[in-house]
Amino acid sequence: MRNRLRIILNHLFTVFSGASVAVLVLVLVVVLGPMLSKGVTAVFFRSTVEFERLQFEMNNRGDKQQIENSLAEYHEHTGRIYEIYDEFCLGLNVSRQVSQVRSIARDYTRQLRYVDTPDEEYDRLKDLSRDIRDQFSEALESQDSEFALKEIDKILNMPQRSEFKGTEFEKVFKMAKTYRDVAAAMDLDKRDVYSEDLAAIGDLLSKLFGPRPSADKPPLAMNQYGATRWDRVKKLSDELLWKTQWQQQGEGMPLKEVRLSRAQMYSETPMKSFFDILENDLEKIFRPRMKIYWQYLIDDSTPGYFFGGIGPEIIGTLVLTLLAMLFAIPPGIISAVYLVEYAGDTRTVRLIRICINTLAGVPSIVFGLFGMAFFVLFLLPMFKSNASACILTASLTLSVMILPIIIRASEEAIRSVPVSYKQAALALGAGELRTVLTVTLPAAMPGILTGIILSLSRAAGETAPILFTGAVALGPIAKSLFDPTRTLSYGSYNIAVSDRISMLVPHNQYGMVSALIILVLVLNLAAIIIRSRISKRLHAS
Repeated sequence: MRNRLRIILNHLFTVFSGASVAVLVLVLVVVLGPMLSKGVTAVFFRSTVEFERLQFEMNNRGDKQQIENSLAEYHEHTGRIYEIYDEFCLGLNVSRQVSQVRSIARDYTRQLRYVDTPDEEYDRLKDLSRDIRDQFSEALESQDSEFALKEIDKILNMPQRSEFKGTEFEKVFKMAKTYRDVAAAMDLDKRDVYSEDLAAIGDLLSKLFGPRPSADKPPLAMNQYGATRWDRVKKLSDELLWKTQWQQQGEGMPLKEVRLSRAQMYSETPMKSFFDILENDLEKIFRPRMKIYWQYLIDDSTPGYFFGGIGPEIIGTLVLTLLAMLFAIPPGIISAVYLVEYAGDTRTVRLIRICINTLAGVPSIVFGLFGMAFFVLFLLPMFKSNASACILTASLTLSVMILPIIIRASEEAIRSVPVSYKQAALALGAGELRTVLTVTLPAAMPGILTGIILSLSRAAGETAPILFTGAVALGPIAKSLFDPTRTLSYGSYNIAVSDRISMLVPHNQYGMVSALIILVLVLNLAAIIIRSRISKRLHAS
């Protein structure tokens, strides 16, 4: 009966163990799977013509002649789109047109004086141009389509029109003809509605196609190029084709988000062809193709992480982590050896162990504040250095944070070494120091390395300790230990809290987080391989 109960308990324990492992794997897949799958899109994606332009201008990559040919076709297509948009906007921008007409009329009268027009003729043409100017302005400002068309037809069909041929004032007749097409195609009552929506369309066009070739180069890098990825092209084109509005579905009902087709809204206007192009010709314009952007891991990024890679962030994370381990491992192991082998079990030692355990559980932000107060504001000025956050102070802060973990893990590992090992070494005539160095520490090394692996992961992934002591979001690549540096953890944090950047470039956010996870995994694997080799060597000896 007792054996049967024992067998049942063993089976239950096996089932629970297997279930725990399965749940752990499931959690890892659920948490890391989506993150890594989205992070991969930072390297593997469909690039556009704008990406080729960006790579050539920023990194001098690609064939210059081929890129120029691609851009020429690209600008030809986008030029047609902008032309339709501009003509329609011009027809709706009343104040701008009125101002332009007045300016043309003033230039025309100056031109008359410049060519020494006789006084009587000058007065006649001046009065006539003013009448046309006022008549056209009245038509522009009117919201009655019938009246506006009637007035413009009068201007276009007036018998004196030929007198202005070849003069500055001829532009007014061209403007009148353009506006007539717009006024004939739309209801002028809805001009304000169209104007507001057209401003949003213009902003989206700039994001999709980038600045116009004739425009000045924008100061921000994120505005210097259009959509460099096909997924962003589809997102922006969707925003162009569909207008999102919050509408009340009925009296007393809450607002509901609805999508309105802009192609339908502008179906009776000259903008119809604009939306036809957006719906049907985007692949021909952007020419997307599969890209493996492995340089993402070495390239620098533009401010705001909008374009570019994460090379400086990877280097900064590696430097901080390795320096922190260098500063923490020797004192951590020596402290553990002293506490186990020499300090005994006095009240003072027990108090020290309680303090070490407490420090291991202190929130990392506390270490960050301590690092800023001690290393940055106190220690650096002592050596006549500027009190500024840098790689040295950040790595020292991280080393202080992981030191308790290394001490506790090393203590347990040293304590687990069989006493017979030490007794045998002492019996053979070895001193205490030699016994520790040649017998105890090698035997405890697998356990010590386990603590180092845990510390390594924490040092690489922490953000709070380096928040005030050495990490920056923007800036040049660090050239010495006394410069601040960019890191993957701080970069991920910065994207997450920045205004809408995580929404605009989600691939960069997930790419940075995925790179951090993979970097920690690689460092851990390296430590595990070292531990495995040491264990095999010990077993063999």
